[in-house]
Amino acid sequence: MRYLMLVCTDPDHQPGPDDAVPDVEDWVTEMDGRGVRLMGSPTRPASDATTVRVRDRQVLLTDGPYAETKDQIAGFDIIECADLDEAVEVASRHPMAWRGKIELRPFWLDDED
Repeated sequence: MRYLMLVCTDPDHQPGPDDAVPDVEDWVTEMDGRGVRLMGSPTRPASDATTVRVRDRQVLLTDGPYAETKDQIAGFDIIECADLDEAVEVASRHPMAWRGKIELRPFWLDDED
């Protein structure tokens, strides 16, 4: 099963000095080596975002993030895992799970009903 891993900041949390937050490059190397991480990238800042909506057949654009939230998407990874348990294990090892938060969303694949 494929999952979109949304890597999000959490401005209300600061890891403590004893938390031993893993290095992101180590995580990437390990997950690429396991064949779990299919692709990923950091995203540009939320201030560079454009939100697109269509209302009454009119395209409406808003600069910056639309969501009223303090945390922001900082990046993403696409992972392929046997099940949710493995996806949780992979996500829990990502440094932003320690500093921010990770949201896992399963993909609907073309061959699924």
